[in-house]
Amino acid sequence: MKAVGLFRYLPIAAPASLIDLEIEKPKPKPRDILVEIKAISVNPIDTKIRAPKDEVEKEPKILGWDASGIVQEIGKDVTLFKIGDEVFYAGDINRQGSNAQFQIVDERIVGFKPKSLSFEEAAALPLTSITAYESLFDRFKIDLNGADRGKSILIIGGAGGVSSIAIQLAKEAGLHVIASASREKTIEWIKKLGADEAVNHREKMKPQIKALGREFVDYIAIFNDSDSHWNDVCEMIKPQGHIVGIVANKEPLEMSQIRLKSITFSWEFMFTRAMYKTDDMIKQHELLNEIANLIDKKKIHTTLSTTMKPINAKNLKKAHELLESGKTIGKIVICGF
Repeated sequence: MKAVGLFRYLPIAAPASLIDLEIEKPKPKPRDILVEIKAISVNPIDTKIRAPKDEVEKEPKILGWDASGIVQEIGKDVTLFKIGDEVFYAGDINRQGSNAQFQIVDERIVGFKPKSLSFEEAAALPLTSITAYESLFDRFKIDLNGADRGKSILIIGGAGGVSSIAIQLAKEAGLHVIASASREKTIEWIKKLGADEAVNHREKMKPQIKALGREFVDYIAIFNDSDSHWNDVCEMIKPQGHIVGIVANKEPLEMSQIRLKSITFSWEFMFTRAMYKTDDMIKQHELLNEIANLIDKKKIHTTLSTTMKPINAKNLKKAHELLESGKTIGKIVICGF
């Protein structure tokens, strides 16, 4: 089968950073489904894993953790899906990724594709939707049905993929959403998604929050550059509030700054359930189905912004370059082999 992968970890401009391959079609294990890939999306984690390092792979490493497609084969213990089902998922970081014609994935982290979306539109959703959903409803424990209506949330990095879903989910839960953006295009994007107010994360945000008539914010989601925003976040968070981060810090985060406020800080990493085969692993199947339900009811919508065709090394390199520029809005999707 066709695939795009790597043997060496190189800068994206290097000819061998991503290469077209012919590899063996995988076989599903008992809880796995085999999916024929129709469309994939590219995320910052793809570029981080591909980033230069000394390691050399003996077998090709296939990246990609966002896909939509059709179930072609099922393992003997599969109960959630049947052959022919249309699905979408982010997959497992410990297994081969979705930049291939076929992929095996544990059924417990797969959802049914939204009926109202194309494969391309659906492929833009899984990783960002899982991260946003788990941040809001598993880590913050916000009530999706509105019990926390009126509380405030600041989403830092508002035009990114995760933030673009988080803004919509937070609005669906009834929160007052403040999102950060630094360019005219990104401000327009977050307002279109439903953000009530915007602040510029390239300037001190605490004075901007005060100018909006707020001393503090109930929840803060740091969805880009944890290090540079940490001091500002510690000033803005409400006493006994909650902070969630998804981007690994490069320097120690000074916890004493939030101790006196009795702040809760949580990390969110959407691969945790699959990596550790947690008892509640099936929750990703359930939450993806909830996302599909919200999409089909027009409560939230896909964040697809750029589509390329076909799935090959040339287009994946372009997508990596765009992501590494730091100026993308929404999600980049590549479809078809």
